[in-house]
Amino acid sequence: MLASSAPPSLLFLPLLLLLPPPSLPADVVTSDPSVRWVEIEGAPLAHLLLDWDSGVLYVGGVDHLYQLTSDLEVVSHVRTGPHLDSPDCLPPIVAQDCPSATQTHNHNKLLLLEAGQGAESGSLIICGSLYQGICDKRSLSNISQLIYQTSNPVDTQYVAANDPRVSTVAVVITTENKQEGGGAGGILRLMLVGRGYTSKGPGDIPPITTRRLYPVVPPRRAFSQEEELGKLVVGSYSEYNNHFVKAITHDKHAYFLFSRRDMWHKKEYRTYASRLCVSDRSFYSYVEVPLLCRGGYNLAQGAWLGNHSGEPALFVVMAAGQASTPVATSRSALCVYKMADLDAMLRRAQEVCYTEGGRGSSGQEEAYIEYAVSLTDYPCGGEHTPNPIASAVPLPATPTYTSDTQLTAVTTATEAGHTIAFLGDRTGKLHKLSKVPVSSCERQTDCQSCLTIRDPYCGWCVLEGRCSRKHECQRHTEPNHWLWSFEPTNQCVTVQSLQPANQSRDEPTQVTLSVVQLPTLTEAEPLSCVFDRLPPQPAIITGSSITCQSPQPELLPPMPAGSGELFKQIYMCVCVCVCFACVMSDFIGLYSCLSPPVQLYDCSAGQSDCSQCRAVPEEYGCVWCPGSPAPSCVYNQSCSSAPADTCPPPQITQVLPVSGPLEGGVLVTITGSNLGMRYQDVVGGVTVAGVQCEPQPEGYQISTRVVCELQPSGKQRKGPVLVSVGNSLPGRSTQDFTYQDPQLLDLVPDKGPVSGGTRLTIRGRQLLTGQTTDLRAFLGRQPCYMSEVNDTQLVCQTGSSNHTGDVMIRVFFGKAERIVPDVAFRYLDDPVITDATPSESFYAGGRIVMVTGRNLDVVQQPIIAVWVEPLEVQRVKRRKRLALLTAKQQLVFNSTMTTVRRTTNDDTTTCCFLYAPYRFKPGGVIAVEVPIYLQTLTYIYIYIYLHLRTVQVPETVVPVGCITSVTVSCGVPQGQDLTRAMTRQEVRARLGDQECEVKTLDNTHLYCEPPETQPMSEDDGNELPALKVEPTVVYRGSLHVLWLLDWMGRWMDGCLIGRMDDNILPLCADLMTEMMDLSSDVGGPGLPLLDYRTYAERVFFPGQQVAPLSRQLDLPDSRRQTVEQGLQQLNNLLNNRLFLTRFIHTLEAQQGFSQRDRGYVASLLTMALHDKLEYFTEVMKTLLQDLVQQYVAKNPKLMLRRTETVVEKMLTNWMSICLYSFLKDVAGEPLYMLYRAIKYQVDKGPVDVVTGKAKRTLNDSHLLREDIDYSSMVQPCPVKVLDTDTITQVKDKILDQVYRGAPFSQRPSADSLDLEWRSGQAGHLTLSDDDVTAVVQGRWKRLNTLQHYKVRPTDQSELIDGNVVAIETPMLEGEEEEGLRLWHLVKSSEDPEIPKHRKSSMRERERAKAIPEIYLTRLLSMKGTLQKFVDDVFVAILSTKRPPPIAVRFFFDFLDDMAEKHGIDDPETVHIWKTNSLPLRFWVNILKNPQFVLDVQVTDSIDAVLSVIAQTFIDSCTTSEHKVGRDSPVNKLLYAREIPRYKQLVERIQSNRKLNLHVHIICLSVFFCFCFLQSFASEMNSLVALHELYKYINKYYDQIIMSLEEDSSGQKMQLAYRLQQVAALVENKVTDL
Repeated sequence: MLASSAPPSLLFLPLLLLLPPPSLPADVVTSDPSVRWVEIEGAPLAHLLLDWDSGVLYVGGVDHLYQLTSDLEVVSHVRTGPHLDSPDCLPPIVAQDCPSATQTHNHNKLLLLEAGQGAESGSLIICGSLYQGICDKRSLSNISQLIYQTSNPVDTQYVAANDPRVSTVAVVITTENKQEGGGAGGILRLMLVGRGYTSKGPGDIPPITTRRLYPVVPPRRAFSQEEELGKLVVGSYSEYNNHFVKAITHDKHAYFLFSRRDMWHKKEYRTYASRLCVSDRSFYSYVEVPLLCRGGYNLAQGAWLGNHSGEPALFVVMAAGQASTPVATSRSALCVYKMADLDAMLRRAQEVCYTEGGRGSSGQEEAYIEYAVSLTDYPCGGEHTPNPIASAVPLPATPTYTSDTQLTAVTTATEAGHTIAFLGDRTGKLHKLSKVPVSSCERQTDCQSCLTIRDPYCGWCVLEGRCSRKHECQRHTEPNHWLWSFEPTNQCVTVQSLQPANQSRDEPTQVTLSVVQLPTLTEAEPLSCVFDRLPPQPAIITGSSITCQSPQPELLPPMPAGSGELFKQIYMCVCVCVCFACVMSDFIGLYSCLSPPVQLYDCSAGQSDCSQCRAVPEEYGCVWCPGSPAPSCVYNQSCSSAPADTCPPPQITQVLPVSGPLEGGVLVTITGSNLGMRYQDVVGGVTVAGVQCEPQPEGYQISTRVVCELQPSGKQRKGPVLVSVGNSLPGRSTQDFTYQDPQLLDLVPDKGPVSGGTRLTIRGRQLLTGQTTDLRAFLGRQPCYMSEVNDTQLVCQTGSSNHTGDVMIRVFFGKAERIVPDVAFRYLDDPVITDATPSESFYAGGRIVMVTGRNLDVVQQPIIAVWVEPLEVQRVKRRKRLALLTAKQQLVFNSTMTTVRRTTNDDTTTCCFLYAPYRFKPGGVIAVEVPIYLQTLTYIYIYIYLHLRTVQVPETVVPVGCITSVTVSCGVPQGQDLTRAMTRQEVRARLGDQECEVKTLDNTHLYCEPPETQPMSEDDGNELPALKVEPTVVYRGSLHVLWLLDWMGRWMDGCLIGRMDDNILPLCADLMTEMMDLSSDVGGPGLPLLDYRTYAERVFFPGQQVAPLSRQLDLPDSRRQTVEQGLQQLNNLLNNRLFLTRFIHTLEAQQGFSQRDRGYVASLLTMALHDKLEYFTEVMKTLLQDLVQQYVAKNPKLMLRRTETVVEKMLTNWMSICLYSFLKDVAGEPLYMLYRAIKYQVDKGPVDVVTGKAKRTLNDSHLLREDIDYSSMVQPCPVKVLDTDTITQVKDKILDQVYRGAPFSQRPSADSLDLEWRSGQAGHLTLSDDDVTAVVQGRWKRLNTLQHYKVRPTDQSELIDGNVVAIETPMLEGEEEEGLRLWHLVKSSEDPEIPKHRKSSMRERERAKAIPEIYLTRLLSMKGTLQKFVDDVFVAILSTKRPPPIAVRFFFDFLDDMAEKHGIDDPETVHIWKTNSLPLRFWVNILKNPQFVLDVQVTDSIDAVLSVIAQTFIDSCTTSEHKVGRDSPVNKLLYAREIPRYKQLVERIQSNRKLNLHVHIICLSVFFCFCFLQSFASEMNSLVALHELYKYINKYYDQIIMSLEEDSSGQKMQLAYRLQQVAALVENKVTDL
């Protein structure tokens, strides 16, 4: 509750008595229902703010912020804490960097309204104690909507105190924006803030500061304390620890009320009031004066600016301090200070200080310079008198009220010229100081409630119809016009009696009312009577009685048609017409109803026959009149003939039912007219088929209905129904009633589950005996619920039973019982499900689900019910399962589905094959359950805890998975998740018009055996057959995969069709095997992802041995503190956007600033600003806008093509930072899998350690074309090696196996180990690449291999510690060793005599030659095995199924905006910009250098493969089309089919719709992607980066200073001066300081 959630003293400040605290004593809490209260969280509440324009109330407390209506209804609620924080750390808070951080409560410190300006709407300012007291702006209409918030504040944005015990006050002011110019109408909106001293956190925040609110134009920030804005200069923050109580504005000044120790005089704690001009941006006008509240009350606790005797005054509640401490005691008082006196005292202090040296006429000190400013250097009256000025003479006041309970809050109100002060104390009680009461008369809306509250100041103003004070009622002096609750009568105007209360509507008459408290009226104020909505009629007043004439019959509203009601109530009201109108609360405020309703009756209403008419009580005078035109019931005065004494004979219109059992016992309902005037008239007068039928009193209705109970007949008989009334002739029915004998013959089925739900059919004769409501069926004692009945059978649903066994079937027809002879119904155990297979299906459905169990044939109609369960629901305990499932979406298969049952020999197991053609939605697990009927409309579910998991299948591919390639003649389509939701038996493959027999199926490959004869194509447009793969149970289309022969034939102009088979077929079996086991071999434990520091080091500073990230600041201890201080000031300068942009532009304008320098400086800036990435992003945007401007004037398509500027390298680093999380979570694993797959494939074939060429590669220039005779063998671990491997290669492979999945940096190097060969009993031999046994032929020396040592597969070898110098590889140029050239598998064909400048041309000519088909086949084989892994990487990078990283969307939107801004409508240009900024700048670099992200070793042979894949990625990003021909590069031949598909992915990710958000919101959203990096901020060695940056500042010092001095804004900010300060500190540079 609101009241209980705050210190009670705070509740009454703005709300008075509207919010009674329930925790207070009973005599404090009002029972008035009109007083509203609300229960909220956040104790103790700190601020209650009322928007007077809208009536909205804002409440701020601990961790909670509320928005309430004027009726205290919660509109919006925001949680502001707790959050991870520590006052010792600066935000943003990262746990690793701030060990003291804990979950900390957020105390509301400020809650202010900021008015709007022009079209700009206002905002709510909220400041809390978290994150060094930063502030937010929220919408006034909905506080959950943020207008401004910073997650990475600068040090000038810390506003409130970070300690809940330290006070903070503030006030919003508006002044003219003369200094800045521009703005919205020259308006400057600021916030003056007063805050106490805190021992933790930033210690340089003055007690009073000015904060910017509007306008905020970059580089300025909201809530910032800027150089040009004023602040209270204080010598010692800890000594001047001001405890602020209130901040207000009055006239053209702002005032602060606070208490602190008097540092210049008695050293006692005092209360001060300070003032400064609103327009004073420099605080020159600041002056303060102490406040004296006589009686020793020295510590202000609360204050309010109110009105006293018609003049503004400051009401202050003071408490007496405990000795010489700031601790308040319970002794307190209220002192009032007139604002005119306060202003006069403040002006006196200024005048005395400026003109009289601070001393008055008596020579006593009256003013001085406060806040540790030396009085010797700056005395009052000096030539340069500084501020702040303080008065030594206090402003005195005598307490108006004293209390022994500590007063904590005050507010005032004015009523009838009197001031009312409300004081809140520490216990929550309210003290009211005034002679004028505070009442709530207007809240009472009727006389009774007005008098019930017994407020001595409230009464009911009769003719005005409202609750008011006496003087507010115009005629309160006249009798009975203002009714008071303390009068002896204490009664509203009331009708005591009404005569007559009932009357016939046909005869007008006079109505007399006896009225109490009737007000006196004049002759000019006639009294009228109003009946219902009819016109008023004059009334006659006789004393306290009022007489009126009832309305004429023709004016009365008609009786409701067909209602049968005798009476109609109409309201009679009296109206007094006076000069100001007729007032009445009940009817839209026009009348005042004083009387109860008058009842008018109509004899003809509902009395349709004689018996009904004569049954009306005699006092109403209703008679049956037989006159013309037809007999009717009328008022006796209206009958023109003699009324009838007797009524006609009874008439029967219907009898229900028309049959009954011989035993009787059923109720027969007879309807008609003249069936008697009372129940006694028909007793003994009813017979059915000649048998007496006993009438039932509860079923009798006058004249129209008789209900009687049928008596036994003894035999079957048939006859009419007769009713006699008195001596009249009996009435006779036209229907005959039949006594009959129903018979039960048999029933089906004869068994069912004990849970019930079996639909039971009972056959028989004459089953429609009596009404269906008289029929009841039972199985033993359990009811069987009836659903259908006809004359030959009835159907019911069995109920549940508590035991199994046979029971008798009984059917009751009323009281007559029948049983099925010689037949029993058997209750059996409920079905039990033991299994349901398969457990997975595609979203499209179509699989046959087989449910097995026991007693399944007991269920009449099995139904598979499916619920799509989110993952969290699957974790629910089984006992809660049924209750939870009923709340989920239920999908029940069509009950008419084909159901096949199979019963085993023991008759206990039934298998149901259910075809379920339901299309599931993705995203959950579905539970298979079998329901059976229970009772009437419910089910009981017998379920098994197996889950049918749904698998997504892309619409454009066959549902067996994503088939990516097929190998010639072997029929091996590749894909993923092929076995996830189907078996080999469910798959069908066709090659053209013939079957391709499926042999094997695993998760990634399907192998089918092609037919022996060439199949025919089923596609008229293609001569070659297509391979189609589809499940047998789903016919949703298929994926056409062209045969490799078709592909090669189309793109190689048919040159290979006749010559490839002999070369390809020997490779087919090997290729199939590789594709089947590659996934399992590549997979392994762990993802060796580099830590963020190493990743950033390799990306920011590629190729550097010792990057700045790894260095420490190398300084002598004597200079360290000074230099670090200077570097910190340089860091502050870098956070100035103008300085940073001028600095970068100045460097780039220097001729000696090389391209390497540009990249280095960009990376240093990235390190220095790494903890302020939002600011870094904004600077980068500014620089990129300048870059766009440059290229638009030249050739825009060339922009971002290379890294030639600082901002382009900044962009590279920015992308690397933003996408680290994406690499880690999404792209890292497929990239590692690709690397492992490449290494696995390359190592399976010979690799020349000198040239780097390999037999298995994608790069034709690195293809080992020679036929090398090799064989594989198993070495320790075990690991497969080749006998052609060098000894170092063998050691590397062994280490690969031993340290599989481990980071490369954590495993020993091959050079540190020896390979020891053990053969038979010959002993041990240490093997090496080069020893005395090496073979030398001429000038060639061959490296040793396992072949050289004749190592056999059966031999044993072992890695041992050693120190063998291995041969570094590759050796492309051939290294000289004693005049010998080393070779491994092949000798280099290059002639060493050929000059180097001709070698490249020879390579180009060699590459231009068409590659032989057999070599192309090797490349194709390698490409086929790697294709899945390449696809996985490309899809991870380019997939649009998941939202692109926010940084990518943000930057692409930025480029779109730049193109639109500069009128570039060529889509190709924008495409090139986006391609250059992300795919070619970042992803190509990662693809070619996975060691930037992963802790792996990339050899030359692996690098050659990665180069081809990276080039494919580049080709996919271009817009130009490349026609593939014989002379095309091999990489384009290899990936010609995939590149168009990849291009579509690139196009799709670049054409994502723009975010329709405000620019600032986008910037904030981009910043969110940096959140994960906060934990890495400490890893950036910013001091080293700043020191390195200063070296460039020192090198171009004069040029930078000149550039800063030339800029007018830079001059205002004194940027050159601040840089000189940095130089003086960092290197003792002599400056102009």
